[in-house]
Amino acid sequence: MKAWGWGIAALTAVLSAGSPASAAEPDPSDWPAVLDAAEGQSVYFNAWGGSQNINDYIRWVADEVKDRFGVTLNHVKLDDTANAVAAVVAEKTAGKDDGGSVDLIWINGENFVSMQEKGLLAKGFATQLPNWRYVDTANPSVTTDSTVPTKGQESPWGGAKMVFFVDTARSGHVADMPKDTDALLKWAKANPGQFSYPAPPDFIGSSFLKQVLIEQTDDPSVLEKPVDEATFAAVTAPLWAWLDALRPALWRGGRDYPQNYPAMKQLLADGELGIIFAFNPAEASAAIAAGELPDTVRSFVFPGGTLGNTHFVAIPYNSGSKAAAMVVADFLLSPEAQLRKEDPTYWGDPTVLAMDRLPEADRAAFETVDRGVATLAPADLGPVLREPDASWMTRIETEWKTRYGS
Repeated sequence: MKAWGWGIAALTAVLSAGSPASAAEPDPSDWPAVLDAAEGQSVYFNAWGGSQNINDYIRWVADEVKDRFGVTLNHVKLDDTANAVAAVVAEKTAGKDDGGSVDLIWINGENFVSMQEKGLLAKGFATQLPNWRYVDTANPSVTTDSTVPTKGQESPWGGAKMVFFVDTARSGHVADMPKDTDALLKWAKANPGQFSYPAPPDFIGSSFLKQVLIEQTDDPSVLEKPVDEATFAAVTAPLWAWLDALRPALWRGGRDYPQNYPAMKQLLADGELGIIFAFNPAEASAAIAAGELPDTVRSFVFPGGTLGNTHFVAIPYNSGSKAAAMVVADFLLSPEAQLRKEDPTYWGDPTVLAMDRLPEADRAAFETVDRGVATLAPADLGPVLREPDASWMTRIETEWKTRYGS
């Protein structure tokens, strides 16, 4: 899975210049009026474009919202969500407070927190969308993002949880795989060159650092609060010690890193890596179905928990197509769209809907989804480790680059 947490430190200086005035916004509590205003509008949806199945899914969404609501959805394919954030920043600086180039953005984490703090998002709309009634609001990650309340400025789109993959034909049974980051370090040393991770600020690479940080730090509860520079070195010392110990055993001796998850996936398929990871429990099954990984690949997690969160869509403050953007966000929450998204044939991204809130027919449809040979059952995914405060990753990404970026 992609999105969503890159390059914020570089934008801070520009963002701190002040908050823009909000453009006029439709009222989602008057949904017929929103639908009327949306018809004929175009939505420029800035979303990661590095996965063909996700691109195909978004193309299907575009066809549906065009036919049903008269909304034209244009997928602006990103390799870095910070590019879309930077576009909104530049427009704010230029005083372009309406008719911006970004109407909807796939986002979470540091990018969301920074945009919210600086007033770069439209006012809260998500909880008033018609399909919000189906959302699993018992899951706190649909209303908070990196410990920060979303205030309805993000509409949940999908769930995410870190899962590891191994080709059992080459590297052994999943029962013998590492059970935590200490065991992963031992495995990497025993299998030199068979493990790596994307270099931060790639989202998957940064997520891996969060997993290690949470497990290795002496007091994980401190990560729920913003970074304190006075204690940063002490809190993160175990992380750097772990990474220092890992580096000689990494693929290419740590002299290079995979660019992103698709690159790791290809390295697993080619036999260069023995263990990889993703932020989608169905990713391995989807890759097997697409012929990208052998059917001997299987998933595993750490019994003590792996990182999990929710990813969202949000509307920038200066979008000129807010009504149409709300219509798209609402359609993305519909049982029909969520069902298709959870099916590994199309994507395999976990739903944000609560099964007990769905109509019986929709609930039955979810129960019959074939999630694939390599997808763990929900009961086997283990505990969810919650995201640290967003300030930790901004700071850690900078420190990682200083230590290992060259």
